[in-house]
Formats: sequence, C-alpha cells, structure tokens
Amino acid sequence: MNRIKFIFALTLLPVLLMQTTYTAAAAPATEHLALAGHRFTVKIANTDAERERGLMFRTHMPADHGMLFVFPDSGPRYFWMKNTLIPLDIIFFDAHQRLINVSADTPPCKADPCPTYASTAPAEYVLELNAGMAAKLGLKPGDRFTIR
Repeated sequence: MNRIKFIFALTLLPVLLMQTTYTAAAAPATEHLALAGHRFTVKIANTDAERERGLMFRTHMPADHGMLFVFPDSGPRYFWMKNTLIPLDIIFFDAHQRLINVSADTPPCKADPCPTYASTAPAEYVLELNAGMAAKLGLKPGDRFTIR
C-alpha cells in the first residue's frame, strides 16, 4: 500500500510544481522606485499579459504605490482605463527614464468605447500612480525616476 501512495505522489508532483510555478509567474515583481524625492512601491508589468491587465479591477491603491509598465522598446504608447476603477496619473517616460508627459487625473472609463491617453513622444516606461500625485510631486518634463 505504501508503494502505491508513493507512486501516486510522484505522479502528482509535476502537476503541483507547475501550479506553483504558474502562480509565482503570474504575479508581477515588486520594486521600489524613486521619483521627485519620493519612494514608491511599484509592481513591474513587463510581459504582455501583465501590461494588458495593469491596474484593472482595483478599488483602492495606497498613496505610495503604483505600477511601472516596462516595454521592450521605445514607441508611441496609448493607454486606456477600461475596467480600471480608480482615477490615475499616467506618466510617460523615454528610454532614459526621463519624463515625457503626464495624463493627469485620468478618470475610470464608464462606457465603451473608452478614450485613449497617449505619450507625446516615444516612451519605454509608463508609470501609473494615484490621481493627483504628479501635481503633488510637481513633476515636469525631464524629471527622472530610478529603481532602488
């Protein structure tokens, strides 16, 4: 009987390992980002699936948190607020982590089609923070962020 339990456990092990790996891979990494003298805890969205989901369906985000979207290259970036329930500042950065422009106080999308919010120049990074944070920090073009 013990041999049967052992063989059964061995057959389940790969399934359990796959589920654990999938769960760990599904959650975006967390980093600390410094911007305008403030430190933020940010989730890093650097896969297509993470970038597509973004901050959808969240009803609250702490004041010192956000999400950093990392793209594999620089290009025009267009964001929308479909299924995003909280207003955000969408902050676009170039490949050198310099601020390009801000879509401030971007409201949740209430009806289709949702409007889009764009970078005014090629962007490689996009930071989403709670609405009003860009104004509170006094952000201006050329400001840089660092990952710490």
